[in-house]
Amino acid sequence: MTTTPTRPAYTAKQSWATGLTAFAAVMLLLVGVLDIFRGIMAIAEDDVFVTTRSYVFEFDLTSWGWIHLVLGVIAVIVSLGLFKAAVWARVAGVAIAALVIIANFLSVPYHPVWSILMIAFSGFVIWALCVVPRGDLLDTPTRGM
Repeated sequence: MTTTPTRPAYTAKQSWATGLTAFAAVMLLLVGVLDIFRGIMAIAEDDVFVTTRSYVFEFDLTSWGWIHLVLGVIAVIVSLGLFKAAVWARVAGVAIAALVIIANFLSVPYHPVWSILMIAFSGFVIWALCVVPRGDLLDTPTRGM
């Protein structure tokens, strides 16, 4: 007698884990794209940015632009890895989101509202990537199979 192999049921916990990872991937993609735009604006020395004379972490606006542009490109690449639920992307996602938080904190005087918004988005990314246990993503069966 042959037996049909059974797959584990798709549980609500696995659905939650998949949803949080998708949320983190979309948020990190959004953070990356917005950081790319911010970097391009700063490199072009757009008039959107405020100039502050006596700030401890004072860099040239072009330097901030390159920092945000590089972080944005890396964030977009990592977010694509998160759509595949790659473990390396989860680790890199937390790291890049933390770097985005630091960079935006240091550039608050140049564009305060945008920096605070990016800090909040990156905080959500870190939360979503750290809440999901590792095993849930790797053991998630596909629906309908």
